[in-house]
Amino acid sequence: MTFPDNAVATRSRRYRVFHRTCYTYDDVVSSSYGRCYLTPRELPHQHVRSAEVRIEPEPDDWSTGVDVYGNSDSYFHVRTHHDKLLVTATSIVDVDPPDQGLLLSPAALGPWEQARPAALGTEGAGAMEFVLDLCPPEITPAVTAYAAQVFTPGRPLIEAVTDLTSRIFHDFTYKSGSTAISTKVDTVLARRMGVCQDFARVAIACLRSVGLAARYESGYLATDPPPGREKIFGADASHAWAAVWLPGNHWIAFDPTNDKLVDERHVTVAWGRDYDDVPPLRGVIYTESKKSRIDVSVDVSPIGTDDAPAT
Repeated sequence: MTFPDNAVATRSRRYRVFHRTCYTYDDVVSSSYGRCYLTPRELPHQHVRSAEVRIEPEPDDWSTGVDVYGNSDSYFHVRTHHDKLLVTATSIVDVDPPDQGLLLSPAALGPWEQARPAALGTEGAGAMEFVLDLCPPEITPAVTAYAAQVFTPGRPLIEAVTDLTSRIFHDFTYKSGSTAISTKVDTVLARRMGVCQDFARVAIACLRSVGLAARYESGYLATDPPPGREKIFGADASHAWAAVWLPGNHWIAFDPTNDKLVDERHVTVAWGRDYDDVPPLRGVIYTESKKSRIDVSVDVSPIGTDDAPAT
């Protein structure tokens, strides 16, 4: 991975994001509670022109809010008897290229040790939550040893982060279904296999093992079809990556799954300390059903500025 390639600004992009989740059950569900993180964040480099989440059957109770990390979340309660629950989120989002000034700032180019929040007193206090390990712990001897190959004394922070990104990309194999949400980072390290959520969590554990603040970010990545083939609607997927904190309360996000810094092809939805803080959809149902099925369809389509409604 070469840092200059990631620092070159291109142009802003506009996307129509469609995320459909369908649960089906083999018996009637009498009550369904849910919480979802499906609305993209409004950020300095990302403008949400429109966003909507629909639930079928129509919820009896519905509310939206903002959580402790500033993410938009929605709660719903369906009391109508049903054997299928459909959650559809649609949004139109403008995303700008990454800030070259931040990537070339003294904080990014300085020694990584200077970005440890614990050494910065009041300035780093707000980031200390993102330095702490999870419970049960994710920082194991294997994680510490892997991180030690990257975070050598005095190395520039941005150089170490891009190296970590590339190492995970080359050392691990992407294989859908090889892990579950409950799979520990140590297991992913041992198997050298996983999906984007796993690779983000490996990176986060490595950063925290050396005292740096790191957060888990969820969203979408705009992808292009293979040469000569048309894009298949709904064939995309939700995505995840990591971010590291810099003095000045800035964050640099990076994508180990694709060996790159996060750029204008990434649509950010939510962030927290770990996946458990920001799952796309989570809930509880009351039913005698013994079996259920989940089908997810995601599409991230570039659109022209004339294709979107004015705001």
